[in-house]
Amino acid sequence: MKDFPLIFQIARTHLLSRVKQTIVAMLGVTFGISLFIGMVGLMTGLNDFTEELAMTSTPHIHIYNDVAVDRKTILDSSNPDGFNVVHHQKPKDEKQNLKDAFQIVRVIQQDKRVLGVAPSVATQVFYNYGPVQLNGSVLGVDILAEDQMFDLRDKLRSGTLEDLLNTNDGLIMGVGLARKLNVQTGDRVTITTPQGYTMKLRVVGTFQMGMGAIDDVRSYANITTVQKIMQKDNQYVTDINVKLKDQSESEALAVIYQRLFGYRSVGWEEANATLIIGNIFRNILTYTVSITLLTVAGFGIYNILNMAIYNKMKDIAILKAMGFSAQDVTQIFLTQSIIIGLLGSLAGLVLGYLLAYGISKVPFDAGDVVNLTSLPVNFSITYYIIGIVFGMLTTAMAGYLPARKAGKVDPIEILRG
Repeated sequence: MKDFPLIFQIARTHLLSRVKQTIVAMLGVTFGISLFIGMVGLMTGLNDFTEELAMTSTPHIHIYNDVAVDRKTILDSSNPDGFNVVHHQKPKDEKQNLKDAFQIVRVIQQDKRVLGVAPSVATQVFYNYGPVQLNGSVLGVDILAEDQMFDLRDKLRSGTLEDLLNTNDGLIMGVGLARKLNVQTGDRVTITTPQGYTMKLRVVGTFQMGMGAIDDVRSYANITTVQKIMQKDNQYVTDINVKLKDQSESEALAVIYQRLFGYRSVGWEEANATLIIGNIFRNILTYTVSITLLTVAGFGIYNILNMAIYNKMKDIAILKAMGFSAQDVTQIFLTQSIIIGLLGSLAGLVLGYLLAYGISKVPFDAGDVVNLTSLPVNFSITYYIIGIVFGMLTTAMAGYLPARKAGKVDPIEILRG
């Protein structure tokens, strides 16, 4: 078996003797890896962006009173073993508040896994401003606790959180809702509840979450203000939102809290199941297309090496006549494949980074629907490592069969012609 430096030198000479073929093979790997990096960077960037948007509006754990539709009747209580049928059962006016809500908040705050807890009161309202009337909601919160959980201060487009704290009739309104109502900071709007209660409130600020489903319907008010709107006492709370130090613990803790407090507790993953499934499908599609591109590049290398072996038959015969074994000849052509893969992969990493960088600079204006000025791209080093490893494996596998074929060439038959 010959020394590797000699094998490498012969492989390099073969590649340089047919520069165009070598470049074409390298470009197949280069474009495959660059497109992989560009696509996976864009798709995972979009996934991260949508997940971040969901995180800004969805707590890790949401605790609320899940009003049951099926309820036991008097017959069920008096005759539990019988077959009871009640037609046209009159709906029961069940309260949606959480009993001892502030005590629940204090218990949750003692949990070392919890970063923040925010009680809230939500109510549906009609916003009236002149001839305009829109359906929406008002969320009564402790605005500082809400800021700790969802970083509201950075999402304000006008006004301050302190402006809301210092007034009993203030609203911080979503920018989409404010635009539809044509109101600005300082204007007054009239809200009406489904029960008919009417109250005038002053817009003290606007916010933008970046999600039209929130920015077009929601306003924040002090929790006491919403309790007054709903004509409830100061202990009335409908929801408790929890933010954890580790998001991955949300599902397990939600089960514990539901069993402990007796109210419905929903973890982040359950609340955003559709988003998570969509991200998984997009990742599968991205990796499938990318792997297909690299596989096609591998077939290109396979064909080029096959042609190189056919054109180098006499050289192979001479090498074997000089004492090169079948294993040596196989290593020469396999080394050529690895060199093509390495150079093509490195060039693909550079071109892929430039492609991803160019995509990240493309301006994107989604208006009030999403707070986005350019396309989000993920520059994680993981995808660059995956790209070069897969590129090297593809070219090595594509070059193995032609290299093995070269090692089996019979020099006597070639030299006889």
